[in-house]
Amino acid sequence: MNQQQSSPNAMPGMGIDPAVAAQLQSDYAQQFMTLWQQTLNSEVPPLSDKRFADPAWQSSTMHAFNAAAYLLNAKFLAAMADAVQMPPKAKQKVRFAVEQMVNAMSPANFLFSNPEAQQKLIETKGASLTNGLKHLFEDMQKGRISQSDETAFEVGRNVAITEGAVVFENDLFQLLQYKPLTDTVYERPLLLVPPCINKFYILDLQAHNSFVRYAVEQGHTVFLISWRNADASIAHATWNDYIEEGVLQAMHVAQAITRQKKINVLGFCVGGTMLTNALALASARGEEPAASLTLLTTFLDFSDTGILDVYIDEGKIKEIEQEIGSGGLMKGLDFNAAFASLRSNELIWNYVASNYLKGENPAPFDMLYWNADSTNLPGPMYCWYVRNTYLENNLKQFGKFMLGGKPIDLREIDAPSFIYGSREDHIVPWTSAYESVNILNRKKPQQNRFVLGAAGHIAGVINPPGKSRRQYWVNDVQDGLDALSWLAGAQEVAGSWWPAWTEFLAGHSGKQVKARSKPGNAKFKPIEAAPGRYVKAKAA
Repeated sequence: MNQQQSSPNAMPGMGIDPAVAAQLQSDYAQQFMTLWQQTLNSEVPPLSDKRFADPAWQSSTMHAFNAAAYLLNAKFLAAMADAVQMPPKAKQKVRFAVEQMVNAMSPANFLFSNPEAQQKLIETKGASLTNGLKHLFEDMQKGRISQSDETAFEVGRNVAITEGAVVFENDLFQLLQYKPLTDTVYERPLLLVPPCINKFYILDLQAHNSFVRYAVEQGHTVFLISWRNADASIAHATWNDYIEEGVLQAMHVAQAITRQKKINVLGFCVGGTMLTNALALASARGEEPAASLTLLTTFLDFSDTGILDVYIDEGKIKEIEQEIGSGGLMKGLDFNAAFASLRSNELIWNYVASNYLKGENPAPFDMLYWNADSTNLPGPMYCWYVRNTYLENNLKQFGKFMLGGKPIDLREIDAPSFIYGSREDHIVPWTSAYESVNILNRKKPQQNRFVLGAAGHIAGVINPPGKSRRQYWVNDVQDGLDALSWLAGAQEVAGSWWPAWTEFLAGHSGKQVKARSKPGNAKFKPIEAAPGRYVKAKAA
């Protein structure tokens, strides 16, 4: 059968150019023969992949050959996937499927072909295998792979420890107000809106890397939304509920406690999408509550959602809608598994080899502890979100999509905006984060500022000053300037981007006033100490 021919159900034009396929096969055969000749001559081939960096992989010709042959096959399969002629989104799914298969088949993932694990088995007289089986059974009970020593951390003990109080709560969230660490504070408060897909304490890990504590130390009165880990009692909550009874309610409470009509607001990831929806709804009602807006790794334009596209199509969304669209829960464990698969070598197979084959205990790591602390979402809310954003990109249908009975237009948001993207972000590609500058403040584009940080979705954001070895890029935002042109003219700056953000924020925070000694006010009295009950609830 000709390689450009296809089955009756295949996409029109789908196939591989025979000339390209022939060249790939010829290159593969030549490289394999070279590798085989090296093996016959007892030459150890170079292994550049970090999975095979341990000297054990080069301790014998057989182990080295297995690893090198695997890498050659992986390279060939990836090239074949790239050569398939089909629409870009379909090709991305093919690449992803091939990548998952290739990563799973690594010789590092099996005891019989992993010399490191075999060596450990001999050295420990079988104890490593016993420990590995113990880890495996424990993880089977959890329903996930352990990536960190989870006994090393506890919410409220050594993560999420910035001092404060819960000053408001409803069925969807608790609002935390943090205790000042300076004698005077800016008169306008700062409200943080974290993603509801994860728990808020990624912004408040330990003292040295807490974004919350840093903001408080700069003299800001900080409020933060702690979203409830959804259970059956809120399984019918909608996206509109999260905007009205969540973000907008939190704004109103922060305004009331500080007696400020305008406040600074910050949204991280999905929290940023929710926040801009709330601001656009407020604008439609004639309100302008934001003195400034900060968006961290946030989608407003979902034209390019990167690798996440592999999980989004009409069929999959319809299936989820039928299951939980009218009520039910989107399980946090499903989120964790999906996100881990996007970096399966680092977040799955690395731990299969270390935890199970070698019997090693995972090291304590606060970010990975947080990553495993999953959250559920109400089905109707989640279904609205994925359909109207990832699938249909309706937030760009300015004035045509509805919230709170009002047509919403994100372009009507009028607030100086600090927009941040992470250069290696696989969740929100930085070029997509940049597109927010072409949406917000359309009447005053000069109010927008974009900053590009190094590293990925989480590590790029949680990048405190002091020990930072990373960098960030700055450039003026010009009307009509695309992301790559912006980067071409950007200036690289060493260190953390946090001080640049606090400089921006200070310019919109008003005058300095005496710090309040007590949280809340007569109407909104403290309910319990931070971090509160909601963040401690585990996904069931």
